[in-house]
Amino acid sequence: MGQALYRKYRTKTFAETIGQEHITTALQNAIKQGRVSHAYLFSGPRGTGKTSIARILAHEINGLPYTDEAHLDIIEIDAASNRRIDEIRDIRDRVATAPASAKYKVYIIDEVHMLTKEAFNALLKTLEEPPAHVVFILATTEAHKLPDTIISRTQRFTLRPVPLDKIAQHLRTIADSEKIQIDDDALTLIAEHGEGTFRDSISLLDQASGASGHITRTDVEHILGLAPTTHINQLVGAINSGESNNIVSTLIELYNLGFEPAMIARQLSTQLRQAVLDGTAANAQANLVLLKKLLDVSAARSPKQLLELTLLQSALPAATPVQPAATPAPAKPAEPIAAPVPVVSAPVNAPAETSPVAAKPPHLPTPVESTSTTEPPAQKVPKETPAKPEVAESEPRVPQAAPEATVDVTELWRQVLDSIKKQYNTLYGIARMAQPSFDGSKLTLAFKFGFHQKRMNEVKNRQIFADAATELYGSPVEIACIVVETEAPAATGPDVAAISNIFGGAELLP
Repeated sequence: MGQALYRKYRTKTFAETIGQEHITTALQNAIKQGRVSHAYLFSGPRGTGKTSIARILAHEINGLPYTDEAHLDIIEIDAASNRRIDEIRDIRDRVATAPASAKYKVYIIDEVHMLTKEAFNALLKTLEEPPAHVVFILATTEAHKLPDTIISRTQRFTLRPVPLDKIAQHLRTIADSEKIQIDDDALTLIAEHGEGTFRDSISLLDQASGASGHITRTDVEHILGLAPTTHINQLVGAINSGESNNIVSTLIELYNLGFEPAMIARQLSTQLRQAVLDGTAANAQANLVLLKKLLDVSAARSPKQLLELTLLQSALPAATPVQPAATPAPAKPAEPIAAPVPVVSAPVNAPAETSPVAAKPPHLPTPVESTSTTEPPAQKVPKETPAKPEVAESEPRVPQAAPEATVDVTELWRQVLDSIKKQYNTLYGIARMAQPSFDGSKLTLAFKFGFHQKRMNEVKNRQIFADAATELYGSPVEIACIVVETEAPAATGPDVAAISNIFGGAELLP
C-alpha cells in the first residue's frame, strides 16, 4: 500500500518547518539554553503543523532523532476519543513513573479542547506541578474552548496560516520530487483551495497526481468540482452589464453540468473580491453588497433560487439606471392645484367662543395671530405670499408647503404613518394627532398639546419618521415638531384647568 504524500513529506526537523519560523526559532533557542517548560500549548488552524511541531519538540528535548516509529517515552493521546475523566486520571497516576530511556516523558494531547470539564479539572493540578521528568504538549484548533486555568499554566504558541506563495513553492518541490508534471497555475489553484494549510494542499496534489499526462488548471478544476473559469467570468460580465437573460442562461448551464449553487457562489465571491482588491471592479460598492449576500447561499433552504435572485437583483440597477430617480412624484405643471394646503392647514376643532391665547413660541416659522384682536389676518401674511381667502380664518394653522411643492402631503403623511404603525404602535398613536405640512425638504408636524410635541421631538423618534419619509419621498426629509396653541373653551372649570396643566391639554365632553 502506498503512503500518502502528506505523511511522506511531513516535516521532521525545525529547519524543514515552513511558515512558522516565529515558533521554531523560539523553541530552538529555549532548548539550546536548557530552558524547557513543563507545558506547551500549540493552537491554530488545522493542517498548519501543530502536531508535527509537537512531535519534533518531543524528540528535540530528548535528543532523539525523529522517526515515524512510536517511542516508549513519547505518548500521543487523542482527546477526541479519550475525553473522559477516567483517561486523565490514568495519566495522572502514570506521570510519577520515570521515563524508560529518554530524559523526559512527553505527553502530546491532540485536540485537547475536546476534554470534558471534569477531565480538565483532573488534569489541572498535574499540569500545574508535574514531576520534573514530565512535559505536556497540548494542541488544539479551538483554543477559546480551553479553560483559562489551563492556558495560564502553559507556554502558548499560535500557528498562522501559511502564505500562498510558500505553499505553492513547497508543492512544486514535492511535484518535482515525485516526477508529477503539473502547471504552475494549477499548483496555485491547489494552494488557494488549501486555504493556508499544508495537509489539505498536499492531499489535493496527491489526488491530482492520479490524472494521466500533464496536469493543467482545467484538470484541477474538474478534480475539485469547480465551475469553469469562463462561466464565472460570463456571470461577472453579465452582472456588471445588467444582462439578466445571460445570468439566468449561464446559471442553468452550470446546473446542467452538475455544479452546486454553493460552489458557484463561492467562486463568484472569490472573483468579485479579487476585482475589488485589484481596483478593477466596475462598481466596487455594488460588488461589496453582492459579496455579503452570496454568503447566505450555502445555508439557504433553496440555494438555486436564492443565488438566481441575488444575481438578478445585483444586475437590476445597471439594467434600469433611471428607476431610483423616478420614485419621487414629478411636478405636474398642468395641475397646479395646491390641494395639500387646505388639508394641512385644516384647524383643530375649536369652539366658536374663544379666549385669548398665549404668545406663540419664537421658533414657529409663520406665526399667525388669533382673532382676539380686530386686525384682519391678511396683515400678518408676508407680501410675497398671496393671501388664501379660504384659509384666512381666525383659527391657528401650521406652516404651509412651499409654493413650488406639488406633493400631496396628506397622502405622504398617511403612507408614513402606515409604514411605522406595526413596529411603533405608541408613536403612531401620537403622530396621527399631528397636522403635517411639507416644503419639499422639511416635514413640519404641528401638535395641539406640548406633551405630544415633546415626545415626538425626541431625536430617536424624529429619526424614525425622517427615515420613513425619506424612503417614501425619494430624497432626504427633515422632521420638525411644533406646538400650535389653540384657544381653550370658555366653559372650563378649575378641575379641567388642573388636568390641562398636568397632561398638556384637556377639554370638556358633552
